[in-house]
Amino acid sequence: MTKKKTIYLAGPLFTHAELEFNRKLRDMLHEKGFAVFLPQEDAEDAKKEREHQNQEYIFQLCVEGVDSSDLVVAVLDGVDVDSGTAWEIGYAYAKGKPVIGLRTDFRELSDGIVNLMIEVSAASLVRNEEALLKTLNNFR
Repeated sequence: MTKKKTIYLAGPLFTHAELEFNRKLRDMLHEKGFAVFLPQEDAEDAKKEREHQNQEYIFQLCVEGVDSSDLVVAVLDGVDVDSGTAWEIGYAYAKGKPVIGLRTDFRELSDGIVNLMIEVSAASLVRNEEALLKTLNNFR
């Protein structure tokens, strides 16, 4: 039996809609046979936890989450990529981990889908959940 690949799911986690979308993606990835590190849950990165815990602790859990993952799926929606997500993408890239960017937002920059540093560092950019699942077949 082969070991499940682990995905670090990077993305904004500051609104109810973002939290729900992240959970939806996590569940879809689980259904496709992947293990998923979801910072809002696995690193307890939530507003109430930030008030009670040292931010260094949450940071370290997220770093360890990227380190122990096989690849990163990053939600790139919004006018600009969430700053924490951008850091996670850069860190994963520096560690040689493939990054798949998911941008369901229809807005585009004049020269590309997202900031060129994000776009070029991604192994693949997809526009919807169906394309994400199809692309992930290449990373099994």
